[in-house]
Amino acid sequence: MIDAGPAPLAAMLYSALAMTAIVAVRYLATSGLFAWLSQRLRPGIYAGLGPQMRREVAWSLASAAIYGLPAGVVAWGWQARGWTRIYTDPGAWPLWWLPASFLVYLLLHDTWFYWTHRWMHRPGPFRLAHAVHHASRPPTAWAAMSFHPIEALTGAIVIPALVFLVPIHVGVLGLVLLTMTVMGVTNHMGWEMFPRRLVHSRLGHWLITATHHQRHHDEYRCNYGLYFRHWDHWCGTDKGLAAD
Repeated sequence: MIDAGPAPLAAMLYSALAMTAIVAVRYLATSGLFAWLSQRLRPGIYAGLGPQMRREVAWSLASAAIYGLPAGVVAWGWQARGWTRIYTDPGAWPLWWLPASFLVYLLLHDTWFYWTHRWMHRPGPFRLAHAVHHASRPPTAWAAMSFHPIEALTGAIVIPALVFLVPIHVGVLGLVLLTMTVMGVTNHMGWEMFPRRLVHSRLGHWLITATHHQRHHDEYRCNYGLYFRHWDHWCGTDKGLAAD
């Protein structure tokens, strides 16, 4: 019988608060680093965008609280209850599953993101929620988590849901979260950090970088993916790259 008394509930609440703080600090550190790099390497790129960037930070910190709640439940359920499929022993699953699970998580997350993102570009959901994110014109490195709470909720649940379904080593999960954070920031910072020969290569044809996502912010009705371009290619919504 599962104890659902005050002590477990307090522990779960503490875990949620701790994860909210971690998500907020991770956002501030990562976005702050790339915002600083942007201003150093592209002087004037954010000139006149001070009020917009303050709004982006405010919305993002609100989103951190929404991301922190399910993450805290997962952390508590893993450590205190063993409910999740997160494992710590690399030998618990074949070693080939370490890189495979990383790719599986990215592909599933990308699929969820693509279709929820397209849905949020329908008139009703866009006016209700997604317009907050697109109010960043142009987006900056601070805009990666600048979401209305409804949109933040759609993003917050996917990785926590997957850890109950798909086995993953705790280190690989950390790599997934790092990839999600870095790509979310770099895709919004307004300039392309990856080498042109990669972005315009055969591999780049399937990967999303800043110039691909910038075109989404410029034209709205295209380039909906998060990590990969295959759904955009298959569904006819890929319009290529913005000018870099």
